[in-house]
Amino acid sequence: MKRAILAILGTAAGLVLLLSFKTHPASSSGTAAGTGTGTGTGGDTAAPAPSESSSGSSGTGSGSKKSSASTTRTVTGDTVDTRWGPVQVRVTLKSGKITKVETVQVPHENPRDQEINSFAVPQLNQEALAAQNAQIDTVSGATVTSDGYIRSLQSALDKAGT
Repeated sequence: MKRAILAILGTAAGLVLLLSFKTHPASSSGTAAGTGTGTGTGGDTAAPAPSESSSGSSGTGSGSKKSSASTTRTVTGDTVDTRWGPVQVRVTLKSGKITKVETVQVPHENPRDQEINSFAVPQLNQEALAAQNAQIDTVSGATVTSDGYIRSLQSALDKAGT
């Protein structure tokens, strides 16, 4: 009889704990990664000098200025050093909207890196185009590359002033 009571109480306590468990929203990982672009990674300072270009009425516009409606700009984000290698993203914006996202650098040193990035990068590009910001989900199985991608994307958008 005592065993049955203990089993019922244990089950009830476990059920209460399970139901009270709170999960984090999916967008919190993209937000946290996007806000930490200047937290001391050595790769943030290694971005190439020509980080943005403008094709429109003027080629010398400021990266933080809002531009005219028909201006198309391409901005390259910071290089983010990850555990598996550097990740860097280039964003093309037209009228303040992201029209194209491409990777400049991703880890490619071995066949596994190439396999992971062959499916992860297109998904990340599609997510960025759909979201129109850097608050995108990481790709399962490519967490390190996803985090580097999000940080580089956020730095490109910061440079573009969006």
